Amino acid sequence: MSIQLIVGLGNPGVQYAKTRHNIGFMVLEELAKRANISLIKNPNLELGEWRVGAGKLHLMKPLTFMNLSGSAVVPFARFHKLESSQILVVHDDLDLPFGRLRFRLGGSSGGQNGVKDITAKLGTDAFVRLKVGISRPPEGWEVVNWVLSGFQASETALLEQVIKTAADAVIGATRDGFHKAQADFNGTDLRPKPEPKLVETRAEAS
Repeated sequence: MSIQLIVGLGNPGVQYAKTRHNIGFMVLEELAKRANISLIKNPNLELGEWRVGAGKLHLMKPLTFMNLSGSAVVPFARFHKLESSQILVVHDDLDLPFGRLRFRLGGSSGGQNGVKDITAKLGTDAFVRLKVGISRPPEGWEVVNWVLSGFQASETALLEQVIKTAADAVIGATRDGFHKAQADFNGTDLRPKPEPKLVETRAEAS
C-alpha cells in the first residue's frame, strides 16, 4: 500500500530547532514549504495535509519530545486505520556519515529513541524509515551532547543540500514506492569530493 503518513522526528522548542537530532523536523518543514501548506499545532503534534492528485499525504511533527514520538504517531495512525507500511519516518542516524541517506523498511532502531518508541507503541517495526546521516561524534564528545549540538557554519551548505535531497527522496517514495526510492537514493553521497592529488613528473636527466 502507498505511503500516507510522513513523520519528521525531532524535539520541540527553539533551543532544539537547529540541532542534529532535529533534522527530521527540518526535512518535514521543507516538504510543507514545497506543498505550500501550514502545519497546524495540536496538543502533541503539528499536522499538515498535502493534496496530491486525488489523494492526500499527512505531514507530522510529533511535539512529545523524541523519546515519546510514538505517543503522537500511533494514535493518529490507528485513527486513520493506516498499515505500518504506509508510515514513513524521517530521522537522524549516527551510523551514517553526514551527507548520506538511506531508506530502510523495518529492522532495529539503531539506538534512535524516537524510532524505538514508535516501534514499541505500534507493536511492529515494519514501517519505512529515511535515515539522514549526522555522523558519529568526534573524539571527546558524548553522544547526547553531539546530537543536541547545532550544525557548524562550515556545514551549512551541505545541510541545505541534505535537507533538499531528503525531501526529494520522500517525494520519490510516495510517488514511486519504497523499493524504487531505495534504489534511487541509498547510494546518495553528498559529501564534497576530495581534490585529486597532482602527481609531479620530472623529466629524466639526459
